[in-house]
Amino acid sequence: MNDGYDAGYGDGGPYELVGYDEYGRPVYRQAADQGTQQAQHHDPYGQQGQQTQQGYGYDPYATGGHQQPGYDPYGNGGGYGYDPYATGGHQQPAYDPYGQGAHPDGTGQQPRVTEQTAYIPEQPGSAPERTAHIPRQARPADDGTDGAGSAPEYRTEQFAFVEEPDGDSEDVIDWLKFTENRTERREEARRRARSRIIALTVVLALVVAGGVGYLWYAGKLPGLSASDADTGTTTAAGAQKRDVLVVHLHDTENGGTSTALLVDNATTEQGTTVLLPNSLALTAEDGTTTTLAKSVEDDGSEGTRTALDTVLGTDIEGTWRLDTPFLLTLVDLVGNIEVDTDTDVPDPDAGKKGGPPLVKKGKGQTLSGRMAVAYATHRAPGEAQDAQLERFGQVLHAVLRKMTSDPDAATVTVQTLGQIIEPPLTDADLGAFLAGLSDLAKGGDHRTELLPVEEDGTLTAEASDGVVKDVLGGTAKSPDRDAAVTVSVRNATGDKDDTEKARVVLLNGGFTFLEGGTAGSAEDTSEVVYADPAEKENATEVAKTLGLPADAVTKGKISGNARVAVVLGQDYDPGS
Repeated sequence: MNDGYDAGYGDGGPYELVGYDEYGRPVYRQAADQGTQQAQHHDPYGQQGQQTQQGYGYDPYATGGHQQPGYDPYGNGGGYGYDPYATGGHQQPAYDPYGQGAHPDGTGQQPRVTEQTAYIPEQPGSAPERTAHIPRQARPADDGTDGAGSAPEYRTEQFAFVEEPDGDSEDVIDWLKFTENRTERREEARRRARSRIIALTVVLALVVAGGVGYLWYAGKLPGLSASDADTGTTTAAGAQKRDVLVVHLHDTENGGTSTALLVDNATTEQGTTVLLPNSLALTAEDGTTTTLAKSVEDDGSEGTRTALDTVLGTDIEGTWRLDTPFLLTLVDLVGNIEVDTDTDVPDPDAGKKGGPPLVKKGKGQTLSGRMAVAYATHRAPGEAQDAQLERFGQVLHAVLRKMTSDPDAATVTVQTLGQIIEPPLTDADLGAFLAGLSDLAKGGDHRTELLPVEEDGTLTAEASDGVVKDVLGGTAKSPDRDAAVTVSVRNATGDKDDTEKARVVLLNGGFTFLEGGTAGSAEDTSEVVYADPAEKENATEVAKTLGLPADAVTKGKISGNARVAVVLGQDYDPGS
């Protein structure tokens, strides 16, 4: 038998292929015509052989005579019909699927078409079941049939659907995840950036608002003066934190005092020395009007501090009594001071012999302790007390610049002076206070201002709106002018300086001074005149204050608003 499979060749005669079973095996049936089966088929290969008639059906048991071209899977016959057991006679050219003209099991050649394995059911009396190679079905005709005139029959089990694994699927998933994560990170970065920008904008707005508010609160906002907003500025100035001490310089050699207020404003970080004229009108403890100079002598430190608080509306925390010997020692302890002096100061020890001045006029003059005391207390003949007071302020400023800014070291300096500190002030308090002012003075945040007063000792409008309100944070309350006895003074001594000397004496005595002018010619004796008999006692007190005899008091006419009028004659002795 042939090595091919049994294509239904059995006792019943030839069979024809009718389809495949559920396992893909071919199913045959016995042909109705025992003769040679011929069918007109389309020649898919377009081959023209030597035969006169081509066919695509095949006779599995074709025998005898001249055979129509059959399908020969091995190319043995060169025909197109398929005759696995073709014997005898001249064979028509068979279909050679390998295009080699040789049998596939003896050549080693690779086939060009895919083979399918089919199983032929065993027929009674036939040979045992064999495995045969079935070529792939021919391409269907253009009309939708299988080339034999009928449409081919296909079933699901004939096809195998294999899901090919995608080797790049994991990479694609990872890439998508990476892209998604990167996008999320970018969005999150943008959100964070926006949040930072918003937060920074809010912080900057708060800082700007706070800075503007502070400048307004401190009264430093450009374009906003005290006159523009009196109420707001006054409230803001009054609410600032200040430490205030009063210092009295006592001239133990020549007599007289000089007074200043030391102010440390912690809110504005500004230090100020406020110079107070001796003619400043105060209210004494008994309710009468007095002057600053007389209050220091009569009422002492406690009474004067209370009177100053009343007239200035401030809160003085303590008094520093600085006698001239202690000022001398203090300047020497800090290592001398430098002052821009405004005048030459003679040497008091030279006497009438003259000689070079102790202090020379000029910028950046270096002053020792002795020279500083002489300059701070110097008042030239006929010179207003304000000039001497300003020199005292220069010395204080220079001392603060040379002081240490360390509170402990400054306390040691104060203790080294050996002076007695009046309660409630202590050595440590004074040392810390001076150290704070020293730090401001070194940084250029310390200034000196003179408190302006009228001739009668009351505060001027400038003093009320400027120094009292802005520097001290207080409200001016000068004593009632009518409460003090107004004294008009006319100078007839021939010495212009006698007017100023009399003014100081009267102010220190608690009287209000009025300038009466200067007489055209000198007079020998002085007079104290009153018009109202009720003022006789006051006239007598004025004469006593000026050092004039009691018989100088007379009743007469008085011009102007004065209650007592004085004419100074050549018998007036300012030193008496």
